[in-house]
Amino acid sequence: MVADETALGLIQLGAVFFGLGLLGRLAGRIGLSPIPLYLIGGLVFGTGGLVELHHVDQFIHLASEIGVVLLLLLLGLEYTAEELVTGMRRSWLAGVVDLVANATPGVVVALLLGWGPTGAVAMAGVTVISSSGIVAKILNDFGRLGNRETPAILSILVFEDLAMAAYLPVLTAVLAGIGFVTGATSVAIALVAVSVVLVIALRYGRYVSMLIDSHDREIFLLTLLGSALLVAGMATVLQVSAAVGAFLLGIAISGTTAESARTMLEPLRDLFAALFFVLFGLSTDPQSIPPVLGWACVLVVVTVVTKVATGWWAAARAGASRYGRLRAGTSLVAHGEFSIVIAGLAVSAGAVPAEFAAMATTYVLLMAVLGPIAARFAEPVVRRLDRLRAPAT
Repeated sequence: MVADETALGLIQLGAVFFGLGLLGRLAGRIGLSPIPLYLIGGLVFGTGGLVELHHVDQFIHLASEIGVVLLLLLLGLEYTAEELVTGMRRSWLAGVVDLVANATPGVVVALLLGWGPTGAVAMAGVTVISSSGIVAKILNDFGRLGNRETPAILSILVFEDLAMAAYLPVLTAVLAGIGFVTGATSVAIALVAVSVVLVIALRYGRYVSMLIDSHDREIFLLTLLGSALLVAGMATVLQVSAAVGAFLLGIAISGTTAESARTMLEPLRDLFAALFFVLFGLSTDPQSIPPVLGWACVLVVVTVVTKVATGWWAAARAGASRYGRLRAGTSLVAHGEFSIVIAGLAVSAGAVPAEFAAMATTYVLLMAVLGPIAARFAEPVVRRLDRLRAPAT
């Protein structure tokens, strides 16, 4: 019996990995992020789907937690402490506008649907944060890294990521339903942790990097991954959030160590993060999507407008042309991994209704698909319209 269950588990897990590979290849062919297809794959094989997976649940749950840790660790590795401090100074106003403009629609819809303050706080995070991974891919694939508007885009992304370090402890406290004093303590601990890590990274980052670095790839990987999981676990114990702990560790690692870590961890991140997206899809009943589809479309329309407006305004302050402002705005539309991370925390805590997962899944699917399409075609369409409107000479 045990042997049969092991065999079935290996077959199901192998089918999941192979299916994800095919979906990733399809996404590459059509020029989209694979995240929407991973979510759809989870919907197909999850509760209420065509086939339910019963023998790999425990592994996928643990793997998805590791995926969240690696996502945030790699995000932290993208920045140095100096870049974060400089980005904060330059972009704080645009960042605040971005947070207010894009969190408000999520809060309003959650309250209108009767999900209460907990659902409102969680949905605000889902709608506010752009996908750093998808945006970076857009900028690279379309050759926009050297454009005048690109620093404004990156500054907003940096601000959003830093805001997440403060937001996640707030979300964790709200989801846990703990009292005001305990919640305030958790937030204070997180803010102190962020401040301490930034100071350590600015002054002593090389020592943190030396502690983890090794010329032996096996030792380096074990030390790096082990430290990430340890920090994430201790952060969870302190009610700060594993994701914040991993993000802060990534900030503290710098230089060639950070470059080596990114190279080594990216395949692992992609593997475990894919399982995280699948797990979120598995936990969402496809039959729960139609009732929230209308509201999800409303959120999409509103937040596409607010994201484009935010990017337009930030790029205008940087002196970008009208087309550059449009490129900045459309580049920020895509949502993905971190919206699902936030929604996953809310769903796993059991503090939001079942419709929340359906809403988040539908919203992210639409935004992850619309983002690259808008970034690719908005400027050519506007240029063509301008030529049609121009008087003939």
